[in-house]
Amino acid sequence: MFLNTQKLRRKLCPFSFEAGSEETVMLTSTFCHIPTIGEKTERKIWENGITSWEDALIQVPSTQSLSPSLQYLLTSFILRSFRFLEREEVSFFAHHLPDREWWRIFPEFRHRTVFLDIETTGLTPPHDHITTITLFDGQRIKTFVHGINLHEFPQEVMHYKVIVTFSGKCFDIPFIERTMGLKLPQIHIDLRYLMRSLGWRGGLKACEKALGIDRGELKGVDGYGAVLLWQKYKEGCPEALETLLAYNIADTVNLEKLLVFAYNQKIARLPLSLPPLPKPPPSVPSPYQTHPEIIREIFYERIRLLSRKGDFYE
Repeated sequence: MFLNTQKLRRKLCPFSFEAGSEETVMLTSTFCHIPTIGEKTERKIWENGITSWEDALIQVPSTQSLSPSLQYLLTSFILRSFRFLEREEVSFFAHHLPDREWWRIFPEFRHRTVFLDIETTGLTPPHDHITTITLFDGQRIKTFVHGINLHEFPQEVMHYKVIVTFSGKCFDIPFIERTMGLKLPQIHIDLRYLMRSLGWRGGLKACEKALGIDRGELKGVDGYGAVLLWQKYKEGCPEALETLLAYNIADTVNLEKLLVFAYNQKIARLPLSLPPLPKPPPSVPSPYQTHPEIIREIFYERIRLLSRKGDFYE
């Protein structure tokens, strides 16, 4: 028995739409979140001219190359998908999509996405602790500092449904959860693995360099430099904290550039005609000043420490 598509649409999808009424993005061109539909079947659907959920609801009943069971599955699950998208229940899509495909969620949930990066005193909690955290939602920057306002972070981060990091699966998120005693339930997109799927290897700074992202006065500062900046701040240098926060912010805002780049690269490799996302602004104003003289001091301190350990050779 065939599904009465028009009747079901009126019953389960009362909000009206017409094919092509809105600009299609990747999520509403996605079919691999539907049970039993994998990459090959999804491509078959696209090749049949069904490139969006709207197309599917309109064209599936007349598509002879798709079996009746697949027609029914497509139509019924797409109606469910519209419902969950309307309610902004991102967990529905994360549950049904493979982790490697979570990048597809970004445009539809961009307004509920936050980019996150942390700095710490080292790599081994609970011996080490978080020094600073930056959140950036594409518009607003918020920073949290140990001993000042770090306690406000849990409440703030819960405003978002998607978290984006670089290497956060193995560092930032576990470190936060262990040292702060909270569970972050959000969908987590780790750009290290997304960039790797596109053939880009290395850490955040390597990816930034390959994409021509310039850090300006913060060039050369890394995670160990952030540790030294925190130590210098604790010794009574407020400029070191300001420089540390500027560095943490740079780490965070550049994540948006990488995700937009990766999204555009991904859709370009598919047999679809989807519009690319616009590039973010080349620079985001930071509320904190970078102090070059402080950076020079920590570079010299680093050389001194490495020389003492016998790890530095002229």
